[in-house]
Amino acid sequence: MQKDDVHIVVLDGYTAAHGELGWDALERLGHLTVYDRTTPADTIGRCREADVVLTNKVCLRREELSRLPRLRYIGVLATGYNVVDVEAARERGIVVTNVPAYSTDSVAQMVMAHLLTVTNRVEHYADKNRQGEWAHCPDFCYWDTPLTELCGKTMGIVGLGNIGRRVAAISQALGMNVLALTSKSNAQLPEGIGKVSLQELFRLSDVVSLHCPLTPQTHHLVCAETLSMMKPSAILINTGRGPLVDEQAVADALRAHRIAAYCADVLATEPPQDDSPLLRCADAFITPHIAWATKEARQRLIAVAIDNVAKFLGGVSQNRV
Repeated sequence: MQKDDVHIVVLDGYTAAHGELGWDALERLGHLTVYDRTTPADTIGRCREADVVLTNKVCLRREELSRLPRLRYIGVLATGYNVVDVEAARERGIVVTNVPAYSTDSVAQMVMAHLLTVTNRVEHYADKNRQGEWAHCPDFCYWDTPLTELCGKTMGIVGLGNIGRRVAAISQALGMNVLALTSKSNAQLPEGIGKVSLQELFRLSDVVSLHCPLTPQTHHLVCAETLSMMKPSAILINTGRGPLVDEQAVADALRAHRIAAYCADVLATEPPQDDSPLLRCADAFITPHIAWATKEARQRLIAVAIDNVAKFLGGVSQNRV
């Protein structure tokens, strides 16, 4: 396929580029059109003349693919590719690629930021100091929340892929014991990680961090039953997928003080609805799906996505799913 004949469309480029990164290298591969955002109603019209489409969260299902006879390639601007009907694409000879492991360090960093938010409450005390609490304290120090040392505590990790392993390594560096719910054999586990059952992990862990894919089997993995196994002092962290947890069950557990805190960078519906059960829970710490969004991670994401396209146009398969 010659460059002059290649039409490339990016359906939702704003979140990846965010006004600070560019698509110049992609433009050199063909006729490029970049949309900041695309609604479902606009998807087919914008893709109709495209040979190559890049999408982050815009869905390309069987219905859309059936109406895009020119389409030959879909590049997902993410690691997860559930926005594309891969089976329908395969039937039509459409190549689908993703960008694996670009955000491993950034997501692991967010896990620890959430954990330290609960154990050390740095932002809380910075705000208190702005309000003059320390300046008017009769003692040399001031605190009004529990402060927790992580050394010696147990981190339970659900899913030991790239991010799960990175979280495990950081946890061990902090002196934590690490347990894992994983399909890997004991021989495949990094040193110092104990393989346990689901029940053991939820029962024994001081912190549970979710890093498994969203499948029918893991949907609502965290529910009233699994929450009932956790320590009242336990912290639950979700930087994976929102539907891994039953959000109403988590909200109920927080309000009843059956767990200490829920930290999440993802919700079942994004952006959330105003009546989301977790948004106003005092012990729920929710960030707006930004663990992946460091500039460094987004630079890697765009670079690999463009290289995937270049390899495809050159007849080479890379990161095909």
